[in-house]
Amino acid sequence: MEKRVQGRIVWIGLLLLVLMAAGCVPVAPEGPSEGAMAEPKDVTLMLGWTPNTNYTGIYVAQEMGWYEEAGLNVEIVLPGQSDVHKVVGTGSAEFGFSYQEGTTFARNEGVPVVSVAAIIQHNTSGFASRSGKGILTPTEMAGMRYGAFGSPVEYPTIDLLMQCEGASAESVEFIDIGWADFLSVTEADQVDFVWIFYGWAGVDAEVKGVELDIVMLKDYLDCIPDYYTPTLITSEAMIAEEPETVRAFIGASARGYEFAIENPAEAAEILLAANPDLDGELVRTSQAWLSEEYQAEAAQWGIQTTEVWQAYADFLIENGIIESFDAESAYTNEFLPER
Repeated sequence: MEKRVQGRIVWIGLLLLVLMAAGCVPVAPEGPSEGAMAEPKDVTLMLGWTPNTNYTGIYVAQEMGWYEEAGLNVEIVLPGQSDVHKVVGTGSAEFGFSYQEGTTFARNEGVPVVSVAAIIQHNTSGFASRSGKGILTPTEMAGMRYGAFGSPVEYPTIDLLMQCEGASAESVEFIDIGWADFLSVTEADQVDFVWIFYGWAGVDAEVKGVELDIVMLKDYLDCIPDYYTPTLITSEAMIAEEPETVRAFIGASARGYEFAIENPAEAAEILLAANPDLDGELVRTSQAWLSEEYQAEAAQWGIQTTEVWQAYADFLIENGIIESFDAESAYTNEFLPER
């Protein structure tokens, strides 16, 4: 009996194969293979300012297809009048460009943003004026007109910098210039000094033959500790709910910045292709300068330390700007590529 059943099963199986070959029996379509590409995930990245060499790695990663390879469709947007911390903190954008001082103030106010990579290892910013204004030290800012861009950290930073040398910002006139070009507003004599990133605005002055005096913050580390500026941020919700998206974005971005470090000339052309209105000589000169600053002496691009975050927070606490700060929750190296 058992042999008959087995024989019928074999016979039926052969019959089905013949019918399928003849097209008489429909074959169920195959489901997606295990390694099939899913639809790219749309994410928004908000810049902190207009396109410049601080952001080159992002444009490189996009042009090289590394975001797409990571399963992401990245839309790059300008901040306009929006506060990038609030936009990212509320989830209106998944990622954004910030800076350590801004993230510190934002978290102190309950905005749930976290720094996930340092774009540059050291503070390359300073307070610049055209030569001849006589602003060679912090004390000489007294009585001068400062071109403010609207950040809550501007007044306390200038004030504390001046206090280190026995002055204060009480007599400094703060004039809102928003996104106005540093060289334009100083040439028009609307303001006397502006807070700039040397790698962009300082290099721009060099390229145009304009002599500057710059009070670089790195020269006053006894007054204001070094800190990361700019940084990439995301929200606590993204880290908790979509860690793989964060990992994919940071991994692809790291590839972009590593490429810019090793290939500054080619990276500059990629930034220019994406933003053709930028000045070519400025971009190329800035990129050559900044390529050595992205990672500096750090073990890898993007890495951050508790010591740097806590030192800046302690500085603010000691000067009565904030009351307390949890440095370890403000940043993470978790999503950087393993080395």
